[in-house]
Amino acid sequence: MKYFVFVFVLALSGIGCTPVQGQGDTSRRDQIHANLQVHFPQLREYEFTVGPLEESGIEGLDQGSFVIGANQQTQRFLVTEDNKMLYFIGGDPIDVSMSPEEVEATLAAARELEAEQNRQRATALMAALPDLPSKGSPNARVTIVEFSDFQCPYCARGNQIMEQVLAQHEDDIRFIFAHFPLPNHDWARPASIAAECANNQDSDAFWSLHDDYFANQRQLTTDNVLLRSRSFLSNAGIDLDVWESCAMDATTAEHQEAARKVDLAMAVGQQFGVSGTPGFFINGHFVNGAQPPATFERYIQQAKEDVQ
Repeated sequence: MKYFVFVFVLALSGIGCTPVQGQGDTSRRDQIHANLQVHFPQLREYEFTVGPLEESGIEGLDQGSFVIGANQQTQRFLVTEDNKMLYFIGGDPIDVSMSPEEVEATLAAARELEAEQNRQRATALMAALPDLPSKGSPNARVTIVEFSDFQCPYCARGNQIMEQVLAQHEDDIRFIFAHFPLPNHDWARPASIAAECANNQDSDAFWSLHDDYFANQRQLTTDNVLLRSRSFLSNAGIDLDVWESCAMDATTAEHQEAARKVDLAMAVGQQFGVSGTPGFFINGHFVNGAQPPATFERYIQQAKEDVQ
């Protein structure tokens, strides 16, 4: 966003005489040059030049700039016509002349553009990841896709928040889990593959394992995660021998397919801007991190309005 601020006020009358109105541009620039060296001693070590002064369009103020060193670093400024005060400028000026009606129309257009971009992102996201574990009605007005890591403590917090959110919007939200095991989390990837292997047989088994991973996160290690996973699944009603072959034997086609799905989810997440976990897409709108429930509530309500 462009902005226009006075970031520093510099009194130029600290040395020499105060110029009278009508003094030439060169004399004013020379005085500014000299005064800058007083207020900023480091400038004495560099060659710098003060450019021409021009009308700024603001009564009583002219505009100009000075350029420092070989890299041509430029600092813009406003200066009073009598050369008494100089104001540094950060950013470009913006138009604040719009009427309330024009502001409302502009914001409405921007909101519609954002909504359309979110719709396109949501469609592309679902097309890239068509077979992910999900909860809720496929026809729900709001779809939340979470990219998550079973070993990430913030993801455990995000899971608690999602449980609250889904409990409040049981009929309105479809929730989809996408794997994003981070490379610095040593047991996250085997856990993701194990969860996919459970999902091959029964989606409820996936969600059971999902919940157990987050609930027991601190007790899990690279050495015990798969054995603990089998224990977690003991009452899930699936064929544990089939699951074990998929989860623990990297030579099987089932294991390789589960690993492919995990890798695909990570690649898609990165494509859509996910770099850490958890990351959420609410009807295409990206929410980074385990934000408070109120944040999710706001975006869920906005998503509902956009699909009406």
